[in-house]
Amino acid sequence: MGAQIRVYRERIKSVGSIKKITRAMELVAASRVTKARQYVAESTPYALALTRAVSAVATFSDVDHPLTTERPDVKRAGVVIMTSDRGLAGAYSVSAIKESAELIAKLKSEGKEVVPYLVGRKAVSYYKFRKREYAADWTGFTDRPTFDAAREIGERVTGDFIAGSEEGGVDELHVVFTRFKSMVTQEPTVVRLLPLEVVEGTEAPAPDEVLPLYEFEPNASEVLDALLPKYVTSRLFNALLQSAASELAARQRAMKSATDNAEELIKTYTRLANQARQAEITQEISEIVGGASALADAK
Repeated sequence: MGAQIRVYRERIKSVGSIKKITRAMELVAASRVTKARQYVAESTPYALALTRAVSAVATFSDVDHPLTTERPDVKRAGVVIMTSDRGLAGAYSVSAIKESAELIAKLKSEGKEVVPYLVGRKAVSYYKFRKREYAADWTGFTDRPTFDAAREIGERVTGDFIAGSEEGGVDELHVVFTRFKSMVTQEPTVVRLLPLEVVEGTEAPAPDEVLPLYEFEPNASEVLDALLPKYVTSRLFNALLQSAASELAARQRAMKSATDNAEELIKTYTRLANQARQAEITQEISEIVGGASALADAK
């Protein structure tokens, strides 16, 4: 009986140590997710405005730019998959990988060869474990993305897109990331990054709406050359920021759940230890009473 009590106490001590760790991780994630949400709120309007600007140039000019022109025969499609570097974030990385798997299956059903670009150690581990090939990977910054990292990714995928499938590149490019909606909701999202999907002029104007007049200096081609690299980098940076905020929110929820489960385990083991101690005391009293009765009968 004493050995059983020692086992319960050791488990209570072990679970208590785990609870301290999960509680600390929950507090760290909660403190960092506030800044991550602020970064998302600050970067999203810029990314959307830049997208509209590039779309306006593509819509109201007669320039056929490589980054805005649809390829007639798409043979290879690139997919940028954004996951986390670390675990303990619930189903965050799994959901992104699952969304990318559905996209890859769809692209393959259309007869396209898929070229993955991986962001985060979870995606890299997933592909290496299954011995699947990928074009490039970037790790070490998923919870704190930098603009330089987004620029590096953008330069690589843009170069491959310009090269085209005939030279070992890709004919279109998709991004799979987790869109941050709230602390409770984070949604895996697929966005086609290249060629540019025109958003300007897709809806009919209102009767009293005055359409803007665009004038390009020095010319539309040079404006596109200047804007499109910024467009790709800003969209990738915004996707990285949204993924980082989603990762921290998912980690906070996961660690809170783990802390609550640890508290329940401690209560359970404490109750079992008390029951075992009570049983031991009851047994000792029974043995004493039995011994006393035996002595009394002997006299």
